[in-house]
Amino acid sequence: MKPIQVIAFNKPYGVLPCFTDPDGRPTLAGYIALPGVYAAGRLDQDSEGLMILTSDGSLSHRITDPKHKLPKVYWVQIERMPDQRALARLAEGVLLSGIRTRQADVRLLTEEPTLPERPVPIRFRKNVPTAWLEITIHEGMNRQVRRMTAAVGHPTLRLVRVAIGPVRLDDLKPGEWRDLTENEIRAIGRDGNRQA
Repeated sequence: MKPIQVIAFNKPYGVLPCFTDPDGRPTLAGYIALPGVYAAGRLDQDSEGLMILTSDGSLSHRITDPKHKLPKVYWVQIERMPDQRALARLAEGVLLSGIRTRQADVRLLTEEPTLPERPVPIRFRKNVPTAWLEITIHEGMNRQVRRMTAAVGHPTLRLVRVAIGPVRLDDLKPGEWRDLTENEIRAIGRDGNRQA
């Protein structure tokens, strides 16, 4: 029996979260040459950061199924400084296409996080300041974080996922991947059970 593979990958901006694209756009195949691993969840082409890929279907399900409430942490650069009301709305849950998002942990970062330069710079407008938030969600609706910030009047400019459950991006550079440790793999199961 082949050993199970589970890796953490830092998806660069502009890369699709799949292995093939009929239009020839950059995909995971340009970075990962491991047969049999598939992405446990998505991360949009214009988003960056942590993805977990695995050959284990049940582990993938635990990561992606919202009933396990595995926390996903994002650093989000938004337009304009949010007030307490906007932050509270994000935390309480916002209505997206008739569905209210679950409660989220939201905090305003006091300084800009240290991140690698993006190949395509952020749209810069001299008269529009930006702010950084750390948002932790426990579900994964399509483009959820971007839609949440837009719903409270603060469009997302840059989105970087920095953690999925116990697995952190840390110093993994864009385009790099590493094997998860046995402890991390076990902790994914524990996290889901503890928070269910």
